[in-house]
Amino acid sequence: MTKTLTAYLGADIFDGAATQTNHALIVSGDRVQDILPVAEIPPAAETVTLPGGTILPGYVDLQVNGGGGVQFNDDPSVAALRTIAAAHAGLGATAILPTLITDTADRTRAAIAAVEQAIAAGVPGIIGLHLEGPHLSLARKGAHDPSLIRPMEASDLDTLCAAAGRLPVLMLTVAPETVTPDQIRALTAAGAIVSLGHSEADFATCAAAVDAGATCVTHLFNAMRQIANRDPGVVGAALAFGGLSAGLIADGIHVHPQNMAMVLRAKAGPGDIFLVSDSMAPAGSDIHDFTLNGRRILRKDGRLTLEDGTLAGADLDLSTAIRVLVDQVGQPRDDAFRRATQGPARVIGRDDTLGVLKPGGQADFLHLDAGLTLTRVWQGGIEIHPIG
Repeated sequence: MTKTLTAYLGADIFDGAATQTNHALIVSGDRVQDILPVAEIPPAAETVTLPGGTILPGYVDLQVNGGGGVQFNDDPSVAALRTIAAAHAGLGATAILPTLITDTADRTRAAIAAVEQAIAAGVPGIIGLHLEGPHLSLARKGAHDPSLIRPMEASDLDTLCAAAGRLPVLMLTVAPETVTPDQIRALTAAGAIVSLGHSEADFATCAAAVDAGATCVTHLFNAMRQIANRDPGVVGAALAFGGLSAGLIADGIHVHPQNMAMVLRAKAGPGDIFLVSDSMAPAGSDIHDFTLNGRRILRKDGRLTLEDGTLAGADLDLSTAIRVLVDQVGQPRDDAFRRATQGPARVIGRDDTLGVLKPGGQADFLHLDAGLTLTRVWQGGIEIHPIG
């Protein structure tokens, strides 16, 4: 059977690196065939004309704790992953790392198994796993349950190294003062991506972790040692080391827009700042509260908090984060787009297939109108209903 050829035109096209105008995205079945000048659209192609705005690759979100009313910690199952992934696809994130925050060893193993099974079953959008804890600093626990935070033991290391060998992507958030350089070396040698976070570490300790193979920092500024006059802390390390990239929750709540602007100017390359949602169960749903490790989380005025007011993840989608970067921080649109697409894909070594629109790549793409509001989403070449 001949695959239907469709040309999407009428909008600018951001391919993951730059924006092209007066071009069309050519899709054949579930694959991108090409990006061509409008004058060169194949005669056999059906045309879909969009009302201006921009076509982008599907977002790549490396920190997704829940969605569709489901929290991954509460239900580490394939069924829950289907719900979470579908909710985020409706928000434009067609590739996600479901994220388990600090929990028991049994729950961690269950999460690893669920993600492995979901990938084997072809659940759309699930590309790996992010384990945020439990090997963190109590001093920077944030909303993580302090009773579950613990040092990394030999059995933990064995479990994580084995998981890194079985999963396409395994990201681990650890505090470098509680995980040794030798453990980081073992994890990275096994294929894991080690990210520094929930940490009170000084600059020298961060430097040792980078030397051991750490390549990322989790939700920059939040739950970490800040820049001080005599010690740059974790934030300073994120900016100073070109081998580190850093996730950013750009909701205007977790980080002040002026601080965002400052770090975007100061970051040493080739590592870069990328966007994460750090979203919880409410993403893509209308629920107003949920539980996390038995504690009630409240949703109000764009915030998710414990009952004592501690921020507990974010009520954010990446289209909103892009608008914050453009409208409040002053980022050029292409830079903001890249931080939600090719940028995070590069952190996990998948920017050849994710966060880009290129011939042969999967046809995961979306449309933002002129005001950067999400209007339409396609996953595997099939349009799905966006959540607005």
